[in-house]
Amino acid sequence: MTHQATPPGGYERVALHTRLKPGKEAEYESVHAVIPPGLDAALREAGVHSWRIWRDGLDLFHVLEVDDYKAMRAALREHPANVPWQARMAELLAVEDDYSGGDTGLGLVWELPVKE
Repeated sequence: MTHQATPPGGYERVALHTRLKPGKEAEYESVHAVIPPGLDAALREAGVHSWRIWRDGLDLFHVLEVDDYKAMRAALREHPANVPWQARMAELLAVEDDYSGGDTGLGLVWELPVKE
């Protein structure tokens, strides 16, 4: 089972699940209303093409399209734009992301095939 699908364009599509601390829903959405320009640039330099987040109560579901997920995580681990962002997210999330390299995303169960 893999967490990635390969969309047109050849990059990886990765799904993630995170969870907010109770009462942090509005603050999380407020913080994400404007992503710092340095973080935006760092994500793009690390090969991120898109990143979407949906929220259902405390549960957050992310889908990102990236050239190489593992390489992106390594590039951002100590990046000066990402370190303070992750510290801020640690205040809001139930489980802090430590960027240890073990994250593989959610396993893909099924996908409607693209008709050609």
